[in-house]
Amino acid sequence: MKAIDNIGLSEVKAVYSGPEGRLWELIMGEQIHIGGFASSMDLADKAGIGSGVKGVDFCCCNGAGMRFLVRFRDVAHMQGVDVTEKVVEQGRLRCEQEGLSGKIEFTLADVCDSGLTGSSVDFIWGEDAWCYVVDKEKLISEAARIVKPGGVIAFTDWIEGEAGLSDTEAKRFLAFMKFPNVQDLEGYGNLLVANDCEVITAADTGRFGPHVDLYLNMLNMQLTYDALKIIGFNSELMQSMGAEMVFMQELAHAGKIAQGLLVARKK
Repeated sequence: MKAIDNIGLSEVKAVYSGPEGRLWELIMGEQIHIGGFASSMDLADKAGIGSGVKGVDFCCCNGAGMRFLVRFRDVAHMQGVDVTEKVVEQGRLRCEQEGLSGKIEFTLADVCDSGLTGSSVDFIWGEDAWCYVVDKEKLISEAARIVKPGGVIAFTDWIEGEAGLSDTEAKRFLAFMKFPNVQDLEGYGNLLVANDCEVITAADTGRFGPHVDLYLNMLNMQLTYDALKIIGFNSELMQSMGAEMVFMQELAHAGKIAQGLLVARKK
């Protein structure tokens, strides 16, 4: 697992409390993860999530994933956990506006120590957000603690790809994204097995490269003004961020970073 020093909860909270978080939502939509609706449906299908079940969304951000599950998978109740107060407040407001407050709740907490009741839900959910968590071991342990025996842990995440990152590449990528570290499929699989879970699916979705192409095209061809407005019309910052996204694009197409999809069942 590649890691970088001096990035933790405070840096992650700053991203999603400020212009960077708004910029990601501009180019990725309310579902701030690669593949949006199609990715969510794919994960739900592979995890067998259907009508009447209850789940917890770790690193739920503004709650878009939970609203998807309630609307399109007929999930009975979702509990979101996130450490950033601004996105939790935003999520509560959006759920209220969409008439979903009765089925969706939020907990402002560290996902590694959520305080939620053990063996209490049918599934744990996550979408492209666990890359922000420093202690992946505690994260998976907490997920396994909360889910019922026979329940599933289902998530996508930004991971190190099969081709692997050099230390220099990893440092640049992690610093730009404000990730403390980046796991790979084998590492996540080992953590799940160590927490008494059977891995059902562990795969590279193949979505990363094409979608980062899309995001760059949107910024360059349509959303330039909107992006500049978010960052205070700072053209130098825009150019710098654009260069880092091009670097990320190169890593994705080289198979050095990827979107991983994992589904595991608690024994």
